[in-house]
Amino acid sequence: MKKPIIVQKFGGTSVGSIENMHLVAKHIIKAKDDGNQVVVVVSAMSGETNRLLGLAHQVDSVPTARELDVLLSAGEQVSMALVAMTLNKLGYAARSLTGGQANIVTDNQHNDATIKAIDTQAITDLLEQDQIVIVAGFQGVNENGDITTLGRGGSDTSAVTLAGALKADECQIFTDVDGVYTCDPRVVPGAKKLDVIDFPSMEEMARKGAKVLHLPCVRFAWKNQVPLRVLSTFDVNAGSLIKGETGTQPICGLALQRDLALVTVDHDSLAALTAQCQMLGIEVWNVIEKAEWAGVVIKHDACAKLDLVFSNKIRNSEQVSLLTKVGLQAPELKEQCCALLAANNIGVEHVSTTSQSLMLMLSPQNIDKAANILHEAYIDSQLFVAVEAKHACSG
Repeated sequence: MKKPIIVQKFGGTSVGSIENMHLVAKHIIKAKDDGNQVVVVVSAMSGETNRLLGLAHQVDSVPTARELDVLLSAGEQVSMALVAMTLNKLGYAARSLTGGQANIVTDNQHNDATIKAIDTQAITDLLEQDQIVIVAGFQGVNENGDITTLGRGGSDTSAVTLAGALKADECQIFTDVDGVYTCDPRVVPGAKKLDVIDFPSMEEMARKGAKVLHLPCVRFAWKNQVPLRVLSTFDVNAGSLIKGETGTQPICGLALQRDLALVTVDHDSLAALTAQCQMLGIEVWNVIEKAEWAGVVIKHDACAKLDLVFSNKIRNSEQVSLLTKVGLQAPELKEQCCALLAANNIGVEHVSTTSQSLMLMLSPQNIDKAANILHEAYIDSQLFVAVEAKHACSG
């Protein structure tokens, strides 16, 4: 009988020291001893990617994209070798593979590549030899054999794509938090851990700024129905399981996105502005059209790049933050949420909705206070219970 396959991914904090790597090894060994075949994906040690980026920028403020990928991929290779050494020292046969050795093939977009295909034969051969396979996350090779990287958080994408290709029974994402919370616990101390969350809600949370999972990872897992579980490397519990095709919660959580900017132009320049963002590879978080102006919300650090080619048409640029409430009942609470925040002297600069989210644009100094107010009102208090009851009655 074929053993189940478990893919485990460990982030930078998890492999941030040799001591932590022994904790990582315990999780891997437990999965192995429980009768599973185990494939492990690792990130670079905490802080290593930033260190390598700093070295690159000492050489050139705009490093060559191909060479930057060669440099940054080294971080994950350090981790994979050290984890494999740790397991071998503890008596468990382990083999490390780079993205290229694992046959992870991507497109040609250096620094932000997309995985196109994975030939799992090399990994399968090692599993059949009863080896634990350690794969460098965040990286692959293009069809020319050049090293590519998948962008920040790409190790999650590596893990879930491998899980899909291997038809794994579960993909476990180990990190420094013990699951998915209703809001960032560092902002809202009363945030609650979700035992189970559906894919649509998790996708919306990730898209709107929740950092626990990389957005492409959630999308791939949803598309390929790979059960995801978020667990803590440093605590033993069941974590949070992400599965299911349809949303079930009236309000399941709040997502925060900081370090954004609202860039405004005249209405007749909006199309050119969005086209310019696309040409420069700048993600547009939102497009806003008011009576007097139009604008886009982008990452604040992209403003300088945009200003180089579009400054003559930009009317204004100001820092903003986004607070998004996610859940089936979120859109219909628009007026109630704005009134609640206004009563607490917090102005809402713009509101937009989707089928299961309500996104509020706020000044950066108000976002933490607003998150606590809305969490208390709709997740902690009787208001949330009333909304939930309404949802249950409406079927």
